[in-house]
Amino acid sequence: MRDWAKARRERTHHLIELGGLVQKAGLVDLTDDDRATLLGAFLDIAGQLREGRTTASGDLKTRWRRAGLHAFDRDREHDRTTGRCDHN
Repeated sequence: MRDWAKARRERTHHLIELGGLVQKAGLVDLTDDDRATLLGAFLDIAGQLREGRTTASGDLKTRWRRAGLHAFDRDREHDRTTGRCDHN
């Protein structure tokens, strides 16, 4: 396989995973799949991180990461106890 094709496949896989995170967080349903609202929310988050290159932005990222890790752990525990994998 050519390098550009491999890179494109990897990028596509990465983007699909990111979309899965948006779905997993419930944002698609909560925004009625309004992509302008989703983009606005992401721009707001990026602005908060960009503007707050202080302890506050680090605290936000730490809090968000902790919440995400807990969600992944819940999914793994659910998979382990049910023997299923019905999440993205």
